[in-house]
Amino acid sequence: MERSDALSRLQSSGQYALELEAVSRHFGSLVALADINLAVRAGERRAILGSNGAGKTTLFNAVTGDFPVTTGRIRFFGEDVTSLPAQERIRRGLRRTYQISLLFETMSVRDNLFVACRGVAPNRASLKRSGPSDPAGESAQILAEAVHLAEVLDAPVGTLSYGQQRQLEIGMALAGAPRFILFDEPAAGLSPTERSELVEILTALPPHIGYVIIEHDMDVALRVTERVSMMHNGRVFKEGTPEEIESDPEVQALYLGDSHG
Repeated sequence: MERSDALSRLQSSGQYALELEAVSRHFGSLVALADINLAVRAGERRAILGSNGAGKTTLFNAVTGDFPVTTGRIRFFGEDVTSLPAQERIRRGLRRTYQISLLFETMSVRDNLFVACRGVAPNRASLKRSGPSDPAGESAQILAEAVHLAEVLDAPVGTLSYGQQRQLEIGMALAGAPRFILFDEPAAGLSPTERSELVEILTALPPHIGYVIIEHDMDVALRVTERVSMMHNGRVFKEGTPEEIESDPEVQALYLGDSHG
């Protein structure tokens, strides 16, 4: 398959945060991703949508390095990271949240954020106990405010609502001045009120931080992004603005249902 003209123009442009060139991922005879060409500008907010089994999470795993690609190339801010391990991609400013919460439930919100900040800091392996002026502690306070958790900063994570725990995951992904974030279904299981708060948090992120969001909640996804890529059977089959995707008859037939017709 030839690369699209759009993707060809992206190469060496320096203005794209994430570029996937003919990326495929096979699990034995199962083709989970097939010749994915995708380009996301620096600072862009992109949604990747599709039904279960479309390949969305596998795509995230390929971008983060959790799964090596079978074929193709991945660039992060112009650098070929295809062969780099996950921790090296993190050091270059890539962050991710997961469908299943990965939090320390017996620790406080503050301590979870502190661990996230320390984990991406140059002195992350230090055994020195933090003091009141530790930059990671100051960052934890700032992050808590950004994700609307300042009032529960010292509460054990296990006592938080599910929505607050998802907010905390976003805060932890923001640790260490990320350049780009992958959000894996952050609205899953949230109440309508919690979804509204999630939208507020995502839209308030600094404009230089781009992200890609996988989300089944179409109302959330289309409100917090400026461009949408639709996946089906391991391929990207349509791209456009939220308005174009929402009004597209083929997309409506496959994913959106009568409520979006």
